[in-house]
Amino acid sequence: QGAVKTPLPGVILQVKCNVGDTVKRGQTLIILEAMKMETPVKAPQDGVVATVDVAKGESVDSGKTLVTLN
Repeated sequence: QGAVKTPLPGVILQVKCNVGDTVKRGQTLIILEAMKMETPVKAPQDGVVATVDVAKGESVDSGKTLVTLN
């Protein structure tokens, strides 16, 4: 079980997963816009999405939990 956190502050452009989705290590879960660049946030391991803690358009600070995997 692991929290996937944002590496830097920015705005959520896309949420590419839903609760219950099975994801593979390296799969893009969230697209974050930071410093005018799109930054994909990828799954650090295989797992199942337990929670999605952000929504499109939301501003996030560095270290915020975006998604939790089981």
